[in-house]
Amino acid sequence: MKRILFIVGTFLFILAGIMAWILFSPATAIRDKSAFVLVTDQNKTAIQVMQEIKEKNILKSPSVFDFLATKTNTWQRMRPGRFKISQGENLFTLLRRFRNNQQEQSKLIINKIRVPSDLAKLIGKNFRIDSTQAMLFLNNPDSLKQFGVDTTTLFYLIIPDTYFFYWNTSLQAIFSKLKKESDLFWQKNHRLEKAASLGLTRNEVYTLASIVEEETNNNDEKDTIASVYINRLRTGMPLGADPTIKYALKDFGLKRILLKYLNVASPYNTYKNKGLPPGPICTPSIETIDATLQAPNTDFFYFVAKSDFSDGHHFSKDYAEHLYYANEYQRALDSLMEKKKSKKD
Repeated sequence: MKRILFIVGTFLFILAGIMAWILFSPATAIRDKSAFVLVTDQNKTAIQVMQEIKEKNILKSPSVFDFLATKTNTWQRMRPGRFKISQGENLFTLLRRFRNNQQEQSKLIINKIRVPSDLAKLIGKNFRIDSTQAMLFLNNPDSLKQFGVDTTTLFYLIIPDTYFFYWNTSLQAIFSKLKKESDLFWQKNHRLEKAASLGLTRNEVYTLASIVEEETNNNDEKDTIASVYINRLRTGMPLGADPTIKYALKDFGLKRILLKYLNVASPYNTYKNKGLPPGPICTPSIETIDATLQAPNTDFFYFVAKSDFSDGHHFSKDYAEHLYYANEYQRALDSLMEKKKSKKD
């Protein structure tokens, strides 16, 4: 009897060891640091997960994982979403993650966006929603009305930053969070008070900052450039902002704004229409928004890029001085273009 008990005990001990080895030893076969499994259909959870695991060669023993997931009701408890599998993880950890629906969040990294279609593509790349569905939402005034914006002022909701959502988050939930974060942004650091001191609303500051964003990458000069446009606004001068012409033409690669472009019929043509354009022409960075809010009191009405192409600008009080520097820059640019052309020839 003792011998039988010993044999059974030994067998159970070995069996327990094998099970522990199966459950707790590294089970992944991926070479990268991690891989992702997407579940899109609640009724085909097992089929979708196992197909991805096999196609991406994620696990050493897919059949063992499938067996254990079936026995633990994992497939029934999983919900659509995005699940992360890291290199070296064991089956116990993966089963618990899948069974408890511990989904991986997606990063929505928003930098400078110029048109809604770029935002739709970004959403389609990071979420369950495809870009076409996102574009239909962004083009629908009724969808945007609940957030206090329309198709022209959509970008007022967006402060460029990194946001975290679950992969299956709805468009309404995404924009609800973006609006909430935008409202919090303006409430911080006395931004609303600073806007009011400039005689502008927060949306007007955002639109102005979008122009400054497109004018320069030189953070040291953004506040001064903003002051030029503010001076023009206060005196009733047209803004005469070249970036708004690029936006009106939807040609963001233009190197020169020629006279023929200044006649484009568009509410964004700030050479023909006084005041700010009807909405922002891009999503300005936090640095640019704050630089605009901190615009100093200056008597500058003009600026032009320096002829040494140093990313700096000459700021002028009167048009005669501005014209001198503008002609100097044009001559330098013509010379540079000629040199480039001769090298090609």
